[in-house]
Amino acid sequence: MSKDYKAIIADISAYTAELRQVEPDTMAGFYAMSKAAGADGALDAKTKELITMAISVALRCDGCIGFHAKALVNLGATRKEVSEAIGMAIYMGGGPSVMYAADALRAYDQFAEEG
Repeated sequence: MSKDYKAIIADISAYTAELRQVEPDTMAGFYAMSKAAGADGALDAKTKELITMAISVALRCDGCIGFHAKALVNLGATRKEVSEAIGMAIYMGGGPSVMYAADALRAYDQFAEEG
């Protein structure tokens, strides 16, 4: 089964916009937390995105994989950096993580084709 991660995040984005309308405080809090957690600190933003990609694979979240693949492309991550990060998710998550690791690499490739 092939997944179109561009379509997945477009669809989710439409409904997160709806959530911002009906739950503005909750969504503002989520986006503030996202901004703070992703900011450069002892770890740079790219390293933090690589961590989030590995967690996305381990938790089997298609939307998360799509959003973080796009962010990694935008941050200049290489395919090898992404594959090593998802390799750690495979190590920690076993067989189910292998299935989502393949999808994570597919998502990265779909967004990298744009750039």
